[in-house]
Amino acid sequence: MTYLECVNRVLRRLRENEVTTVNETPYSKLIGDLVNVVKAEVEDSWNWSALRTTLTAVTTPTLFNYVLVGSGTRIRVLDIFNDSENTVIEQRGTKWFDKVYLTYDQPTGSPMFYNFNGVDSNGDTQVDFFPIPDAVYNIRINCVIPQDELATDATQILIPATLLVEGALARAISERGDDGGYAEQEQRYRSMASDLIAIESSQRLDEMIWVAD
Repeated sequence: MTYLECVNRVLRRLRENEVTTVNETPYSKLIGDLVNVVKAEVEDSWNWSALRTTLTAVTTPTLFNYVLVGSGTRIRVLDIFNDSENTVIEQRGTKWFDKVYLTYDQPTGSPMFYNFNGVDSNGDTQVDFFPIPDAVYNIRINCVIPQDELATDATQILIPATLLVEGALARAISERGDDGGYAEQEQRYRSMASDLIAIESSQRLDEMIWVAD
């Protein structure tokens, strides 16, 4: 479903006229804004299959800080692997990284740990590796990256678009001041979200079970 199709579905449910572009009327623009609000909420609620991707980084000897190009700031890392060494790179906190970098000699070697370290000028997330790479290593980052805010009519929605329709409709009803109708529609939206997450989670049982190392 496209951004425009999603907005028009909401408009129809509200018994409003459909539009040929999201920005056609002030009200259609409002519905477009509500769709984006719900999109962000839904994206943050689960690691949707449609948003999963793999980023790669190639290390440079003596360089410990790397930009995850295209990651943005809402990235959720699932795991990081050192493909060159066939090892898992584990996360450590900022205090741990500060300690090893500031109070000890800085060893070099194959990266074993990572830590998030701000964003670059393009708004992409940066990570530090430890030990400092001593050679070229291929790093694979399995992650979830939310879709950019919907802006053009023809943009295809990656996550379940019907869920955006239900959520945006609830917020449009609330914006109109129909408190009774809002509660019912919000419950429908929440119930659908729960069902869709349950379906996806059943495909990824390993992510739903905590296992002690």
